[in-house]
Amino acid sequence: MEIKPCRPRWSGTMTDRERFRNQMHYRSFDRTLNMEFGYWQENYDEWPIFVENGIKHEWQANIFFNFDRIDVIGGNVWLSPPFACEVVKETETTITMINPDGLMAEMHKDGTSSIPHYSTPSVVTPDDWKKCKEERLRRDDPARKVDIEGLKAAHPSTRTYPLGVHCGSMIGRIRDMLSFEGLAYTMYDYPEMLEDMVETSCLLVEDFLDQVLPHFEFDYASGWEDICFKNGPIISLDFFNNVVMPRYKRIGRKLKRAGITLWYTDCDGDVRPLIPGFLDAGINCLFPFEVMCGGHPTDLLDEFGKDLRIMGGFDKIQMIKGPEAIKSYMETIAPYVERGGFIPFCDHRCPVDVSPENYIYYLDLKEKMFGI
Repeated sequence: MEIKPCRPRWSGTMTDRERFRNQMHYRSFDRTLNMEFGYWQENYDEWPIFVENGIKHEWQANIFFNFDRIDVIGGNVWLSPPFACEVVKETETTITMINPDGLMAEMHKDGTSSIPHYSTPSVVTPDDWKKCKEERLRRDDPARKVDIEGLKAAHPSTRTYPLGVHCGSMIGRIRDMLSFEGLAYTMYDYPEMLEDMVETSCLLVEDFLDQVLPHFEFDYASGWEDICFKNGPIISLDFFNNVVMPRYKRIGRKLKRAGITLWYTDCDGDVRPLIPGFLDAGINCLFPFEVMCGGHPTDLLDEFGKDLRIMGGFDKIQMIKGPEAIKSYMETIAPYVERGGFIPFCDHRCPVDVSPENYIYYLDLKEKMFGI
């Protein structure tokens, strides 16, 4: 099905690539990059604007709303192969299965967006890790070889959109494998095993970067962690500083040598205690910056100045409240968006609690204030 945009593309005098590079490096730009971070699954099922136009996925929504293009190249930097998915229990409302990370995961049958209930990880002891590493984390796995020519064809040097390189995860994917509770125990019961897991993650990312960095002029680097919740990091700062940070720094050095000076990592929750370490390693952009956990984004932009950037940071709660709250919040961020280093969008996937009418008002107002 062909997706037809429901609104005109924002006008501009720059390409998306020029705009992104200038805006995120505090140089002159014509308007803010127009992008969003996607939606809950329920939005596709319940928003009439999506249902009536056959919008079922984020890439379709991006076309539908005519957002600017931003893309990223990623590699096979974790389990290869992943654990085989297997249903182990089923009730009228839930399904329990072994997921690709080897965890027992209980999920709602109706597809309701929520974090599954995890239990029984496949990796608990050093023997479990040794077996998993030998079977699923081989650096010489042929599946880790990057199709450079295919990627060059997909992303030519003449492209007009920003292109990033994905730097994986140093601890977030490990958390996925061990579970939140399992990570907490492993940190103290098997610290050497846990550090080897982080080192393995780093090596696989470095191997991927060594393949792609010589062939592309990337505009940014990205990562994914999700190692914080509403009260702060789920790992100790000692572990973060002594085990995770040195690996970030190794990756940061590779990126810097390749001319990449913008690096964000996608982390939910209150990331504020990690910011000094992030900046020291070269991670200088927060994404999507959840306001309920981290406070108003302008507070951090004031505190860290132009060393820090933010992508996201528009409080979804204000979207739920309606036009007056949306306008009021938009006005608080306006001077920071206009100076650069801040691309505003919903501070996580837009929830179904936001009405389509409020969302369209938000998009219209954002164009009015930050477009041309």
